Order: sequence, then structure tokens, then C-alpha cells
Amino acid sequence: MLIDTLQNYKIFLASKSPRRRELMRGMGLDFEILTTDVEESYDPALPPEEVVKYLSRLKLSPIDMTQYAPKTIFVACDTIVVVNGHIIGKPQDEQEAKEMLHALSGRTHVVYSGLTVATPQRMLTDYRASEVTFDILSDEEIDYYVRQYRPFDKAGAYGVQEWIGYIGISSLKGSFYNVMGLPTRLLWGMLKEVAVGE
Repeated sequence: MLIDTLQNYKIFLASKSPRRRELMRGMGLDFEILTTDVEESYDPALPPEEVVKYLSRLKLSPIDMTQYAPKTIFVACDTIVVVNGHIIGKPQDEQEAKEMLHALSGRTHVVYSGLTVATPQRMLTDYRASEVTFDILSDEEIDYYVRQYRPFDKAGAYGVQEWIGYIGISSLKGSFYNVMGLPTRLLWGMLKEVAVGE
């Protein structure tokens, strides 16, 4: 089984996201955090799926993988929200968070996550997209959520696993965990490819 094979590997997650840590722990993976600071800028002409793939690779770019043992795996992920063709990142403050949620209210948007899994020998990059539909959110609901949960570290200014997801999301097509910030099924398959397929 893959879990047993991965015991022979050292796994690093290049992320500051507590949600990604939670999901990887939930998958039964032993890993350490390896944070990298990169400026997450990209060519605005790129389509969303290429943006998240590029950004996930970018997060691993400061790491000199040749300095690590062959049986080392690096994982990086980036998530964006796209509504009406526009990419929405993380809000800078309360006002921007409220504006983002108003833009999502009563509409369907797409959540893209790019995932890169690498060893010192090879690198795999892929992505997943999920469609999320919000019911119409009242001003009071948006204000309450932003005030109570302060979603400034989340793309699109919301966490699907939080109160706003419970009361606001009317439908979701695709992976729930992708919307949460890590396409877990895709990660499992990529880990299998680098660990078993070598």
C-alpha cells in the first residue's frame, strides 16, 4: 500500500496553510513544513489552470532539491477563485472581503488548485477545478462572517468548511477538498506515481 511505501520517504509540504496541513494529516501522511517566500506574480494572459500550475511550481523554486536525499518528496499547492472570468485572490482587508463575497453571492464560480509533487529526480504538476454555487447572501450574513471568521488568508474570502459554506453554498460540483485548498485525490495519485512508479 502507498502509505507503507511512503514511510521510506521524507515528505515536505511547502505551505503556510493550516487547511492543507489538516488535509494531509487526514490522508495519513507524515510530513514536515518547509515554507518558502516567493512573490506570487504571474502573467495575466495565462488561463486560470496555467496560473495555479505555475504558482504551485513557483513555491518550490527556492528549494535546491539536489541537496536532499533521493527519497524526498516536496508538495506545493496554490488555489484561486474565478468568477465571471476574473481571478480573485486573498482579500487585503474587511472591505475587500465583503466585496468579494458580494461578487460570489447568487453566482457560480470556479475554484482552481494547482498541485506540484517533486522529488530530486522529477517533478509532476497538475490541477483540478470545482464549481461552487452560492445562494444569495444578505449583507448581514456577509458582515457576520467577515467579522467572526476574518477570512483574509483565503482565496475568494471564504472557507468552504466554515459557517459561510454551511449556510451559503447551494451546490458544489467536483472535489470538496479542492475547494478547501488541496485536491487530495489528485495528490494521492501523484504521490503514487513518484513513489511507486519510479
